[in-house]
Amino acid sequence: MKPTGKLYLIPVTLADTTSSELSKQSNPMDVLPETVKRTIEFIDYYIVENEKNARRFIKSILPEKVQASLHLSALNKHTEISEHNQMIQPCLEGKNVGLMSDAGCPGVADPGAAIVKLAHEKGIQVVPLVGPSSILLAMMGSGMNGQSFAFNGYLPIDKGEKKAALKNFEKLSFDKDQSQLFIETPYRNNKLLEDVLQTLQPNTLLCIACDLTLPTEYIKTLRVADWKKTTIDLHNRPALFIIHKNF
Repeated sequence: MKPTGKLYLIPVTLADTTSSELSKQSNPMDVLPETVKRTIEFIDYYIVENEKNARRFIKSILPEKVQASLHLSALNKHTEISEHNQMIQPCLEGKNVGLMSDAGCPGVADPGAAIVKLAHEKGIQVVPLVGPSSILLAMMGSGMNGQSFAFNGYLPIDKGEKKAALKNFEKLSFDKDQSQLFIETPYRNNKLLEDVLQTLQPNTLLCIACDLTLPTEYIKTLRVADWKKTTIDLHNRPALFIIHKNF
């Protein structure tokens, strides 16, 4: 019987550093280990969120890679579950497959988790590679509780529900001594920050970590009362917010 291929979980940069001014200031290999480059060298089958972004990333890491040799399957909110088996089929035929997110580590706050689960069900070896995780980098730089934290994803859009969620996170941080992380669509960041400052107690700690690993990286933890005296523009900047009750 022909041995199955492996599913490699390939991390990418936390933002597109291959275009615009960022390409002049950032090298993807500044935040990625050589293992990523070596893995891309021998893999031609990929499951990705966005084909154009994936091709651009692969080219930035390995310019000599022949783009015509790549077989890319798109995995996003438009993908039907029935398509997952077809995406992972090359592994069952003995070929290695790479799974990539649009930013950071695949399978973490990412649709790729469904593919990883399927690989385990089919007995395919899963190989996670080291790379940048915005969640871990934000926690590392926050000074909050790295032994107990929860990533909550996006908050509700409805203002009342959002306020209730923030109050609940604040209570959880107090009751469990657990840091609470959440994110927002980048163009709504400033509005979210406004809601956070209006909702939480003045003494609650808030960390804002944005543009992680980029030249414009910003990480700061202050009490809510102190954030109200601070001016920062988060519009269209990928950011994480972390709150923790200040004991």
